[in-house]
Amino acid sequence: SAVQDQLKDVQQVQGTNGLFAGGAFAAVLADGSVVTWGKPGHGGNSSAVQDQLKNVQQIQATGGGAFAAILADGSVVSWGDPDRGGDSSAVQDQLKDVQQVQGTNGLFAGGAFAAVLADGSVVTWGKPGHGGNSSAVQDQ
Repeated sequence: SAVQDQLKDVQQVQGTNGLFAGGAFAAVLADGSVVTWGKPGHGGNSSAVQDQLKNVQQIQATGGGAFAAILADGSVVSWGDPDRGGDSSAVQDQLKDVQQVQGTNGLFAGGAFAAVLADGSVVTWGKPGHGGNSSAVQDQ
């Protein structure tokens, strides 16, 4: 297939695995680019952000059908279901010096990301009821 031909020198693969939103994968290649496939609305189509997916260090997924990639410069690019972590625009200016990203992937509650920054603080986005809103504990 067209995807199979692109899957060379793969460094990492992540998949969405929610009950209703599984079926998409993202692979990081040795050159830092990303190949995606599977359900388009759940992250299988990354064409909207493909030009930003360069020098990717790591990818994480939510069970709700979204992916987040940490770039070499410490920024984050996300795509997939916008309500379940695929849209990080509301916190984009805070996503600097990101060290790690973790996505929720419960059977019915996989819809948020948390990013750990270099200063030890945490930035969250995605579905509020799935952990996407951490404002109540932000000062702790």
